Amino acid sequence: MHKATLRLLSPRADVVYGAISPEIGREIPRTRVQSHFDRNELVLDIQATDLSALRAALNSYLRWMKLAEDISTTIGESYG
Repeated sequence: MHKATLRLLSPRADVVYGAISPEIGREIPRTRVQSHFDRNELVLDIQATDLSALRAALNSYLRWMKLAEDISTTIGESYG
């Protein structure tokens, strides 16, 4: 099993968590994701059966997290 942890420390971490939480619940082939959120920190623990699945999951979550934070910053408001 291969593992990676993504940590986002940001005043908009709650917005990012709200935006990606539906994806956390979805099943990604050969991958399992758990999330923890506390104040301004979002932590994603990703486990995958192989490196290709881990890389794909990391790329997806990083892209979704960046997009959510960019949109929140541009709009200047929080989603909930």
